[in-house]
Amino acid sequence: MDFKDFNFSEQLVEGLSSMGFKKPTPIQEQAIPAIMDGKDMIACAQTGTGKTAAFLLPVMDDIIKSSGDSISTLIIVPTRELAVQIDQQLQGFSYFTPISSLAVYGGGDGNTFNREKVALTEGADIIIATPGRIITHLNLGYVNFSNLRHLILDEADRMLDMGFFDDLMKIVRQLPEKRQTLLFSATMPPKIRQLAERILHDPFRIDIAISKPAEGLFHAAFSVYDTQKLDLVSHLISAKPLPSIIIFCSTKLNVKRINKSLKKLKFKSEEIHSDLEQEEREDVLRRFRNRELQILVATDILSRGIDIENISLIINYDVPPDAEDYIHRIGRTARAETTGVAFTFINETEQYKFKRIENLIGHEIRKVKLPASIGEGPAYNPGNRKSGGKGGKKRYYKRKKRTK
Repeated sequence: MDFKDFNFSEQLVEGLSSMGFKKPTPIQEQAIPAIMDGKDMIACAQTGTGKTAAFLLPVMDDIIKSSGDSISTLIIVPTRELAVQIDQQLQGFSYFTPISSLAVYGGGDGNTFNREKVALTEGADIIIATPGRIITHLNLGYVNFSNLRHLILDEADRMLDMGFFDDLMKIVRQLPEKRQTLLFSATMPPKIRQLAERILHDPFRIDIAISKPAEGLFHAAFSVYDTQKLDLVSHLISAKPLPSIIIFCSTKLNVKRINKSLKKLKFKSEEIHSDLEQEEREDVLRRFRNRELQILVATDILSRGIDIENISLIINYDVPPDAEDYIHRIGRTARAETTGVAFTFINETEQYKFKRIENLIGHEIRKVKLPASIGEGPAYNPGNRKSGGKGGKKRYYKRKKRTK
């Protein structure tokens, strides 16, 4: 199948051709015809499957083929990073079209807010927004969504995890009842199905590669003591030239501590977490994309919604708080049918938590012996309650609460 088979407008096809898009991914093959038919949709697809283009392209085609100078489409996302990424991809697709768009998110100055107000009052075609920011504009009374035709919720599971359910329903109540609603989620827990029942009408359903690592990914784990982790990081990133590495941690404290240690060891590293201002985050990401930095040390703020190509290595310095987060973290590499490597460090209190990850993906993850220079790690025995059985579960919830 070719993108030309969708009968997109010539302007959109020209944009796709200039960006090198030729053949659709599986989710694009299934989603685009259904969206062009006007159906509501609930789609489960992990990162790297091409879901952004799956919803952008048919919506853009509809805008090109219809007339109007009001807001046609509202895309709600959990983070400003994802809002910016979608807007950037949209700008590439729309280069040869008259479509206008704007990413609306918090953290900017007064000029940013005024620019958002103009777009929301004069009618940009597509608005990509975080829930809190769009509600701020809605509360001021000048946003007009009366002609809105498409509502898209991207990474809906993460928005619910972040506590945005009430905000999403508040936004939905201010939109036309007659609209197309598309819900995209990497996972499909009961709360997503409950949300779908409330806002979707007879939806078309798609399930693509749920909770499975990419085919081209080699992922393994080390059983280590916390005191061995930094030495193991140094060993792994020094073993051979690796231009692009992401190290994930479950707390901002660990991110800051590890980045400081790596800089002392003369590695070109930088940190990403919620304490940074938006301009600081964007500058770090730009330097990383341009290969000015070798290493990013990050919280899970970077595990979803950030499109960075050709990541050489992912290191989970801590076992992810949720089993699903493991898929998102390692999904930063081996994207779009490329290959990649991911290692996870498991200390003696995280073994039961790691076993839940193996249960989720349906097979045991290879355990690698520590280098002789680092010494012996703890025995891997996830059935032992001391490794995070009942007590481990309590620690997990406390830790998760602290990192919000």
